[in-house]
Amino acid sequence: MDFSLSQEQIAIGEAVGRICASFDDDYWRECDASARFPEAFRDALVEGGWLGIAMPEAFGGSGLGITEAAIMMHTIARSAGAMSAASTVHINIFGPHPIVVFGSEEQKRRWLPDVIAGRTTVCFGVTEPDAGLDTGSIRTVAEKSAKGYVVRGRKIWTSTAARADKILLLARTSSADEAGAHTGGLSLFYTDLDRDYVEVREIDKMGRAAVDSNELLIDGLPVPREDRIGEEGEGFRYLLDGLNPERVLVGAEAVGIGQRAVELASRYARERIVFGRPIGQNQAIQHPLADSWMALEAAWLACMRAAWAYDSGHPCGAEANAAKYLGAEAAYKACERAVMTHGGMGYAREFNVERLWREVHIPRIAPVSPQLILCYIAERVLGLPRSY
Repeated sequence: MDFSLSQEQIAIGEAVGRICASFDDDYWRECDASARFPEAFRDALVEGGWLGIAMPEAFGGSGLGITEAAIMMHTIARSAGAMSAASTVHINIFGPHPIVVFGSEEQKRRWLPDVIAGRTTVCFGVTEPDAGLDTGSIRTVAEKSAKGYVVRGRKIWTSTAARADKILLLARTSSADEAGAHTGGLSLFYTDLDRDYVEVREIDKMGRAAVDSNELLIDGLPVPREDRIGEEGEGFRYLLDGLNPERVLVGAEAVGIGQRAVELASRYARERIVFGRPIGQNQAIQHPLADSWMALEAAWLACMRAAWAYDSGHPCGAEANAAKYLGAEAAYKACERAVMTHGGMGYAREFNVERLWREVHIPRIAPVSPQLILCYIAERVLGLPRSY
């Protein structure tokens, strides 16, 4: 059993880290304060060819695995940019995955090069206001037309939609009763986000103001038949293929944020002198940070194991969910402890840990709640009866 990274994987982390180092705390604090999308940061990653890290080489990608993508996203999240930086490119890393696996050769040629080269910005239209995690209850409808489909409905928490020109969209093409399953009758599309038919309303939120989150009101959006991925009614199954990679990436990003928080807190604890001694000399400060360091190391190993399982073609639902859960929970606790280590200054923006604490809620909540992950493990791994 070898826990070491390959030289290529180490080089990935170092190269991405050098890009991230060019964007310091001041840059990200200003992006957050002014709700300005980090365009320069995204451009630097595009220039380095990093958006296609897990995309096929035939279309301009690097052809690497989720393991390498996780290393990249962990490095980004561990930088000063934290979740704001990770969210800048997150959708580009896992979002097009259903196209790679289930799209036709024509669709791959038509869509993937622009995504990989950063010429296209993609958003992910799945979640709805009245459905949440119950994907089978979504109400957005794609009705057949002469040229394809006409879509009407609502989506929410659609990141980067304010600037996106494409959307990966899940919509109902037949009822669940007709399909014979709660999640049946759903189809997956990759199409233009045409503002003539889609109103994008940005959500004012607690953190990560630099990367927009939105509600979409879709009224009569025409979708050509050739923009449907795979077979009609199989969209939910196609979507599932991308869920495990996303959970691994979110877990890796969370670990990065938590490690950044522990680093900042440890530095402050070494430098802050109270009653003639550094506060880091007190076990009440030492022990929580040491505990978080260990929890984050364990979560990182869980992420790497899940990524290895996925890349090796093994079933990895439990491992991917566990990686997301452990990473997010450890990171949340680490960020909270970083704020408390700073005391009153932890509440001040200039010390940056308050921003980490605000942003770390995202991997804890999304793309699936910690409670549903616990239900999944209880039911699928432990064989306990379904509770919902």
